[in-house]
Amino acid sequence: MLQRKKQRISRACTEISDLLDGLPDDLVISIISKLASSASSPPDFINILLTCKRLNRLAVHPLVLSKVSFKAFAVKARNWCDSVHRFLKQCVNAGNVEASYTLGMIRFYCLQNRGSGASLMAKAAIKSHASSLYSLAVIQFNGSGGSKNDKDLRAGVALCARAAFLGHVDALRELGHCLQDGYGVRQHRAEGRRLLVQANARELASSLNALVKRKPPQQHHRRLNYQHYSLKTGPGCPLLSDFGCNVSAPEVHPVNVFLKEWFESGVGELAPGLRLCSHKGCGRPETRAHEFRRCSVCGMVNYCSRGCQALDWKLRHKVECRPIERWLEEGGGVGEMEEVVEAEELAI
Repeated sequence: MLQRKKQRISRACTEISDLLDGLPDDLVISIISKLASSASSPPDFINILLTCKRLNRLAVHPLVLSKVSFKAFAVKARNWCDSVHRFLKQCVNAGNVEASYTLGMIRFYCLQNRGSGASLMAKAAIKSHASSLYSLAVIQFNGSGGSKNDKDLRAGVALCARAAFLGHVDALRELGHCLQDGYGVRQHRAEGRRLLVQANARELASSLNALVKRKPPQQHHRRLNYQHYSLKTGPGCPLLSDFGCNVSAPEVHPVNVFLKEWFESGVGELAPGLRLCSHKGCGRPETRAHEFRRCSVCGMVNYCSRGCQALDWKLRHKVECRPIERWLEEGGGVGEMEEVVEAEELAI
């Protein structure tokens, strides 16, 4: 009886294999492209490669590689190797903008290949990739990879404006602070404040939409009652929105997670005197001493951008920040500080 069952299973597998072999390559490539674009982790794409020899061959077709989801590039820093590097380069050559951005960030900050990394991010930015535009803006604001004299504030504002137009919330927030402070652009407080409110509104809307998607289908109603989602406030709740709602933190891009793991796990080492951005969702390191700005209140944290400072203030630093006298007593020097916007103003 067991033998007959094995024969039936073997016959069924053969029939499925025959059906797959009968499909034309272009149809199979189209199906794999859809799967690759919806991959939520590296194993989702790797499983396609391991299915059979035919799928392994077709899964590295340029059309498929150009559609691979950014979540499929979420490799751990400790697993970085030449084969991962080659795969990302294959995706870049196929025209995948997410691969260009991911590999560009890794080369610029982790492998310290500044020119190649910036070039890859620029390649994605030309194709209107918002995250690449914003990252290039941060590089211009800080003069990353060069000296303090290499800062180009006007170029940073222009890149931020383009990324904000494409819907990048951090870029919109950064642009709002630039206008409000007159940083790299003529000061316009009212317009800057309007952009900051718009950024917070988008942040809140994104969090509410994520909650709606997680809600069981049978609980949906014609009218959404947002009170159902228990958006509570209180002294112990860090507010990530200025509308008085306790919303979840924005999803961190896999490459930012990679940067943070790269330096904190010891895979890569920061040169003496260099620091990571204190916002836990960033991971960008300094490329020269005192490149990032310190908090003007406590001097204990530093940020690559005004956007990161504003987010971290609402996420955790608001309850941790103490006057600068304590930092000075512990041996900090006034000469190490750069002029920064007050933390309370950044939290607008």
